[in-house]
Amino acid sequence: MPNTTLSLILMALYVASILVVGITSRKSSSNDAYFLASRELPAWLLAITFIASWWGGGSAIDLVDHAHQNGMSSFWIYGVPVLIATGLMLLFAKRIRNIGTISQPQLMQERYNSTAGLLLTIFIIIFMVIAASVQVIVIGKFINTFYDISYETGAIIGTLIVLLYSLFGGFKGVVFTDFLQFIFFLITGGFLCYLTYNQSGGFEAMQANAIANNKLGYTSFFHNVADNMAYVITFGTSWMIQANIWQRISAAKNAIDAKKMMIYSFFAFIPLYLMVTYTGMFASTMYDTVPASGIVPDLIRNISNPFISAIMFVGLSAAIMSTMDSLINTGALSLTVDIYTKYINTEASPAQNVRIGRLSTFIIGALALIIALQIKSVLTISWIGSDFLTCGAFIPLVLGFVWARGTATAAIISMLFGLLFSTYNLLVALGVDLPVAWEIASAYQAIIGICISLFLYVSISLITKGDMKKSQNFIKKSKKVMPSLKNDTQ
Repeated sequence: MPNTTLSLILMALYVASILVVGITSRKSSSNDAYFLASRELPAWLLAITFIASWWGGGSAIDLVDHAHQNGMSSFWIYGVPVLIATGLMLLFAKRIRNIGTISQPQLMQERYNSTAGLLLTIFIIIFMVIAASVQVIVIGKFINTFYDISYETGAIIGTLIVLLYSLFGGFKGVVFTDFLQFIFFLITGGFLCYLTYNQSGGFEAMQANAIANNKLGYTSFFHNVADNMAYVITFGTSWMIQANIWQRISAAKNAIDAKKMMIYSFFAFIPLYLMVTYTGMFASTMYDTVPASGIVPDLIRNISNPFISAIMFVGLSAAIMSTMDSLINTGALSLTVDIYTKYINTEASPAQNVRIGRLSTFIIGALALIIALQIKSVLTISWIGSDFLTCGAFIPLVLGFVWARGTATAAIISMLFGLLFSTYNLLVALGVDLPVAWEIASAYQAIIGICISLFLYVSISLITKGDMKKSQNFIKKSKKVMPSLKNDTQ
């Protein structure tokens, strides 16, 4: 292909530029500096890195393919859960930032106890590794399609690029590279939407094609919504407590900036996810079926202008990597702060913690790569990872901010149930012959899991004794605008 050499040159230049950003951001003297950029970043920049974390590989490739098949209702798979999760975090952003911890497990320990914090650490590491593996799958398939090399080689190359700049720069490096990657993909996404609109003949041609192919409700937002409720419930609740997003809230200068970040992001997500959805719908007039490589890689590969094709390739790769680096960095945070510093070396110096942070970054990336080399289904893996957080951590984490009566014992039992319930369902999904009274990966399963978790948390809290003073102090602290925050906003 004539654009292969050019795309390689542009990719090399892009990688070099983000490495420069990572290296210039590498001076980190503490965990707070390495994982939260010393809480010095503005709200608009944190909003962009937040958007880049979610509007990445899944949206760029998977949602386009779903929209080709199912039309506007595909927005419910990713777009609606993102808006639900962002709206919920908008309600809690100021409280999360006021607590002021570096990681979620530290927050969990401050609310309950160290055992609850350890369990949340386990959930976070499981989720981050699984979620990062999804992005490894996407980048592996994309590089495989564009360069005609093996999927395995593409996955390894993509992961190594992310690890290179993540190892150097920590969270600050991730944020600034996310900014570049977001701009790249915004251009790519806009161009592909325009390209499919122009080549399809626009809205009328897309609607006529849907009618001709008997796709009822293709342009209706509410058509067959029930089919996507499992994703709405599981993704919406799990993403609301996703540790890499709470990391960005904690990195805000103050509680006001944390709330601003969520407001900016909420309103940005609406047009961004609509753009991706419409790209798939317009493409329905150009493709009878979804290509094996996916619509977006095929569109980019077949652009006649080699320079534009190469730019689009780099832009989409940037979007995928921006999601991957966020997940890897947060998983590394949990390994470093909540495992190494807390249980292995409590006397570690700040410099030692930064070195362990880099090692943890490599470990999370390597584990994600191993999983991605074995399993290649994007949506299934995304759902499995989210199910662990929904059933195991959502109830004790969220209710911990609003219900002082909730006890540590109740939180632990609720989380243990979620761990067992999700693991059981995972085994069934992987083919183990176990009895189940619900359809795996269904809305019914998600509702059962979260309802039992809620019942256990509430009922056990009512029959066990907790540290009421500790709980009340935590909730009071989360509501209070600290004096330093007031000064920051003046």
